[in-house]
Amino acid sequence: MIYLELFWGFLKVGMFAFGGAYAAIPLIRDIVLSYGWLNDDKLSYMIAVSESTPGPIMVNLATYVGSSQAGLPGAVLATIAVVLPSFIVILLVTAVMKNAIKNKYVRAALSGMKPCIIGIIMATGVYMILQNCARGSGGSIINLKNCLVTLVLFLTLFGGRRLLKNKFSPIMLIVLSACIGVMAF
Repeated sequence: MIYLELFWGFLKVGMFAFGGAYAAIPLIRDIVLSYGWLNDDKLSYMIAVSESTPGPIMVNLATYVGSSQAGLPGAVLATIAVVLPSFIVILLVTAVMKNAIKNKYVRAALSGMKPCIIGIIMATGVYMILQNCARGSGGSIINLKNCLVTLVLFLTLFGGRRLLKNKFSPIMLIVLSACIGVMAF
């Protein structure tokens, strides 16, 4: 039964996750929590680990959840389920790409989806920040250490962009996050 649940759950993630992995995090969260595979804290940690390891986040999360629930066969099944819809869509899109992209309705639909995807990604980021900063120890509502680390990273990201006059390297931000996390915790 767990194999069928893993396959069906991650097939839904693969089918309805439009806009990339960050836009899929709310859907992954809903499915993983509804089946009771992970709690919210463990899922947040796994999202962080999946972001910092090579490979797509959805694939990394599916592999981890499948492995934690049903061993190697569960990991393989969940991974196949999450990539199967994209694989099929890519095969179909490449077959009709030349004609479809010229269609004004297809272009309009894709243009209309961009703001929605940006909103979903931003909402996920804000949710994760608020959840991270609200986990206080000793009965407090706000975790000052987590808030301070988040503030330092924001200042580094946006201050670095101003000082350097260009984009701040995501790799450097991940390395800095890891160093600050090791020092703070």
